[in-house]
Amino acid sequence: MTSGTRLLLIGPPGAGKGTQASRLASAFGVPTISTGDIFRANVANETQLGLKVKAILDAGEYVPDDITNAIVADRLREPDASAGFLLDGYPRTPEQVAELDRVLAEEHNGLDAVVQLDANTDEVVSRLVKRAEEQGRADDTDEVIRHRLSLYEQQTAPLIEHFAQRGLLVRVDGLGAVDEVTERILSALAEFGVAASR
Repeated sequence: MTSGTRLLLIGPPGAGKGTQASRLASAFGVPTISTGDIFRANVANETQLGLKVKAILDAGEYVPDDITNAIVADRLREPDASAGFLLDGYPRTPEQVAELDRVLAEEHNGLDAVVQLDANTDEVVSRLVKRAEEQGRADDTDEVIRHRLSLYEQQTAPLIEHFAQRGLLVRVDGLGAVDEVTERILSALAEFGVAASR
């Protein structure tokens, strides 16, 4: 097994991050750390954190950096993450990047690669509108989805630039059959010098 592989997966909503995250985590033998999953689990279990997060989300706000940072730092200190991890949905802001760097530096570690899933906006919108229809989510209209995508672009563009300057960015076309995209990511990472054990 590849020991200590630390990856970050970024991409717009609807690019298939969740699907690819679980496949990559399996290929590298590391846990997936998804802030969305952690928040949902806490909300479902009505923990103190969950109640706080639910109130924030119900108000249509983003969970503040300090709460998100604390949750991820705690999760990264758990034993299963000591041999590597795959981050999905974090970091989202420059402040979160700085905090992640600080937490990893405590263990004398850093990220091995940042995988950016590229996806055509129109393709992603039609994928998300279809998913909303299938799941009966009437609020996910074309307009709302495009707004979320433009927010993603505004917030994430500076991070992508930051990781590119650090020589960590691996860009992969995120559209196509799930298996094809997985193979593309694994091949791109192998070329980058980060090979999976699978």
